[in-house]
Amino acid sequence: MASNATSAPTSRFDPTFTQHVLETMGPKTTERNRVVLSALIRHIHDFARDVELTVDEWMAGVKYINEVGRVYSESKQTRNETHRLCDILGLETLVDEIAHKIISETDVDPTSSAILGPFWSPNAPFRENGGTIIQNPAPNGRVVLMHGVISDLVTGKPIPGAVFDIWQASANGKYDFQDPDNQTPNNLRGKFRADENGKYWFYCYYPTAYSLPTDGPSYVLLQMMDRHPMRPAHIHIMVTNPEYKGCTTQLYPKDDPWLSSDTVFAVKDDLVVDFTPLEGDPKAKLELNYNVILAPKDYKGKTF
Repeated sequence: MASNATSAPTSRFDPTFTQHVLETMGPKTTERNRVVLSALIRHIHDFARDVELTVDEWMAGVKYINEVGRVYSESKQTRNETHRLCDILGLETLVDEIAHKIISETDVDPTSSAILGPFWSPNAPFRENGGTIIQNPAPNGRVVLMHGVISDLVTGKPIPGAVFDIWQASANGKYDFQDPDNQTPNNLRGKFRADENGKYWFYCYYPTAYSLPTDGPSYVLLQMMDRHPMRPAHIHIMVTNPEYKGCTTQLYPKDDPWLSSDTVFAVKDDLVVDFTPLEGDPKAKLELNYNVILAPKDYKGKTF
């Protein structure tokens, strides 16, 4: 005698729903889009089921995303809260590691990368080695002579002509375009070209810790997680040469109190540096010697 019995359900949720959503993608979907969007949909659906997301919580998320877009639009696209959200959730640091992490086949690795952040500008001027990026002196700014050598990971030889791009906040914790009353465009920004020995040198400021903005959606999320908005003091650098994998990173003073809880999770051990007293230079009281190691463009490193 035939039985009409069916197996007992293991969940109150439709087990075929997510797969049905995925199967609605059409044949013109590119292979990469299919991979990325399928994984995104699966994770979003699993997340909603896992926490049993309520309608009120879902709508709160919808309103939150709308608010993020409103801030960007009303700031005339200068305040990128979406980018900042990616930072405080650790996503940008994770994507940066996926894109750039190389483990060498020797005991020397290339300089670690770190997130670009929202304050880089393509318009920083080239300056002469030995020059300064300080256009508008800050009352509490401590001048640093920063110098080092840019070299090849494989050969150890210097890389003449490599471009060393630097940008940093002023002593008040603000970048030039955040602070037009006190800073002219490209204050504390500059590009320097390494000499024939791969050396660069210039004057900058000892970096200053600062808070992410506390008047927008990203700060609301930080408060929900009972987290602070502080970034440790840091200097941004981007080092490039056409024959090498570029390195975008950040350098942090070793005694900064926010190193272990950086709100964007960008600190790495080899990026923590020591600023030392400098004597005999009338322009600076401190010194930072930092060498940069770049991997050749075709270098793969260890595979896992």
